[in-house]
Formats: sequence, C-alpha cells, structure tokens
Amino acid sequence: MTPSARDRWTARAALVLPVLVVVLLLVTAGRRGVWMVLLTAAVAVVVLAAGFWFLRERGALRLLALAVVVAAPLALLVLFATRHLLWVAIVAAVLLFAAVAAGRTALRPDPAEWTLPVREVTPAQRPFVIMNPLSGGGKVGRFDLQRRAEELGAEVALLDRPGTDVQQLARDALARGADLLGVAGGDGTQALVAQVAADADVPFVVISAGTRNHFALDLGLDREDPARGLVALRDGVEARVDLGEVNGRPFVNNASFGAYAEIVESPAYRDDKRGTTLDTLPDLLRGRRGAHLVADVGDGTPVEGPQALLVSNDPYEAADLAGLGRRSRLDRGVLGVVALRVDSARQAVALLGSRHERGLRRAETLEVVVTADRDEIPVGIDGETVQLSTPVRCTSRPGALRVRLPRDRPGIRPPRGRLDATALWALAVGRSPVRPSSAVPA
Repeated sequence: MTPSARDRWTARAALVLPVLVVVLLLVTAGRRGVWMVLLTAAVAVVVLAAGFWFLRERGALRLLALAVVVAAPLALLVLFATRHLLWVAIVAAVLLFAAVAAGRTALRPDPAEWTLPVREVTPAQRPFVIMNPLSGGGKVGRFDLQRRAEELGAEVALLDRPGTDVQQLARDALARGADLLGVAGGDGTQALVAQVAADADVPFVVISAGTRNHFALDLGLDREDPARGLVALRDGVEARVDLGEVNGRPFVNNASFGAYAEIVESPAYRDDKRGTTLDTLPDLLRGRRGAHLVADVGDGTPVEGPQALLVSNDPYEAADLAGLGRRSRLDRGVLGVVALRVDSARQAVALLGSRHERGLRRAETLEVVVTADRDEIPVGIDGETVQLSTPVRCTSRPGALRVRLPRDRPGIRPPRGRLDATALWALAVGRSPVRPSSAVPA
C-alpha cells in the first residue's frame, strides 16, 4: 500500500515529538532534565520489581512491597513539585504519549491484514438458537431476545435447567432439519455449539449475550446490544473462521495453562477472586504449587516450565502488553502462543524492555503439545476450567466454522502498529516502509 500524506506526517510527528521532549528538558531544567529522566526510569524499575515481590510474597514483605509501589511514584511527584519541575514532567509525558500514539497510527497494518473476507449468502430457512437466560446477568430477558428471534422464524431453546447437554440440543435440531445454529450466551457455550456447526458445515450465529463476549468482539459484533446480532438469522453475510480444539474440546478464544487455570480451579475463587488470586500466586510463582509444564510449539525449542501459558485460536496482537489484547484476524489457520516465566524481580524488570527472552515468549504454530509431571492438569477453556489428561494437544481447524454476521455491525477496530524506528524513518522521508505486523511474530 502506498503511504498517504497523512501517514507520512504522522510518522514525522512520531519522530519529532521525542526531540521536543529533549529540548524541553534542556531549556527548562538544564542538567536537572537528565536527572529527571534517570530518576523516572529508576522509579519505574523499582515499582516493577516491588510489584513482583507483592505478588510473590506474603505477610510483612508483601505489605512492604505494596508500600514501595505506592510511595515511590508519589515521592517522585513530590520531588518534582518541590523543584518546580512537575509541569515539565507532565508536558514531557504528554508529548511522549503522543509520539507513541502517532507512531502506532502511522505504522498501522494495511486493512487487507485485518479485514475479514465475507460473502453473500441466502437466508436460513430453519434457524435454531440456544439461549442461556442467566448469561451476562440476564441479557436474554433484558433485550427480549427470545421473542425477537422467534419473530424472525427461529426455534429457540432455553437453557433453564442445569446440566443440559447443549451439543446434543444442537445435534437434535439438525436432525429435525435446522439449517443454522446460533447461541445467545457465553463464549464457552458458543464454542460447544460452534463445534457441532463446524462438524455439520452449517452456519453459526453469535449473539453477544455473555459477560465478556471476546469472540463477538473479534468478529466485529455489537457487544452492547446483542439484539443486533439476531438480524443475521435472516439477512447477513458469511465468513469462514478457525476453530481451536484442545484434546478434542472446542475453544473459540483460548486455552490457558498454569497460574490462571490453577487459580480459577480453586473452590474459593468464585466468592473471592482477588483474595484467592493473591493467596495462590506466591506458591505458583515459587513452583510450590501446580504442575511443571513443558510445551512443544513445533519449532524445536520446548517452552520449559512456564508459569502461565496461553494458546489462542489465532494470535493476539503483539502491540498490546504481553500480546493479550485483540485478534485482528480469525482466519489465519494458526494458533497463537504466549508463555510467561518470571523467577526474580530482575527478570520482571527485564520484561519491561523485552530483553528476558526466557521470560516472555510468543509464537505461531499449527499445534501445541503440553506435557506435565502429572496425569491430569487444569486447563482454562474460554474462561471455564476443566481437568484434562496429559499430554494435552491443542490444534487449529482452519476455516472450519461458517459464521453468519449481520451486515450492519460495528466492525473490528483497526489493530495498532508496532513501533519500529527504521520503518518510521522510511515513512517520514517518503519511502514505503516494511510495516511490522501487529500479529504475533512467527
């Protein structure tokens, strides 16, 4: 894509703004400006290290670490204020923030990298929709989804009894002649019915009636008004997207291993999420709890002993912290991998500059095999933890799911570009840069 004049000027702004910060510091603070930068960097390191100790320790050490996390930035602000440099620090921070935003905007990916291809289709004649009245705090009732779906000709089944086999409900509907399956519920229920739709090669409609609706978000659907998704039952377009599977169980978002799965598995988690997390993390970070995991991501270098491992149905954008943001495409036919291991405060600080390669690892692969020193391990599948026998095998079914989407939908937010000084300079001087992909690098 030929860069536009707007992209070139945005890239120039991204390069000029940091220079203005340096000029501001030299003009207003002189040599003190250098100490401002060094002191701010030192405080950032101290806060990150103390944050790690807060998560890893208990009792007095945890309280001391918390005090440092709170007090260090406040002390820095007080020091700047007493030296009449607080306004300089604020202006410099705003300029740097603007520089980062401009750089990511200038290097945003080509729309072809994140626009999901769709095709025209004929309307379904006998749609079948499963609805969970309790999901999302009662969105099915609040948005009158059952009545609206039935007015569009859909047969609706309510999950009003515990233990209902949603996959069997969907299979029975197909046996009666249903030619489209839909779900108004959480991502876990979406995944189960999506697997049935993929196996039968019938269209699938996502109605964002869950709590978080990450799958709907990455499909560009309206998460605030799930009723808009019902339009796809009669008038929509269709896209082919991937479906993940872990030991044969489907997932539309991700399968998580390690800390998250261990914490969520705790019986106390539902009633006290924060307290359970803080109580469990020290043992997990010290290796006193949880299985020792080894992940084979297919590149010949196993991921040894990750404290947290996330395998996603298509990669998350690497421009977001630790790669845990949005997926710009759901049809790339690969799994995304994010593995984290931090054993010390020094390693936690190294992650700030992405220098600790063993600590944070990203990859793309067709298959992930997780082994452990136990016969069974907890695995969080789209937010719900289950026990699976080892080895645990994660695979992708490329293009397996036919998703029916409403024509009128918010769409996917353009992914942010990854900062790259060489690409910014090329764009600023009028050349076409090689833009870093927003997806996880292979």
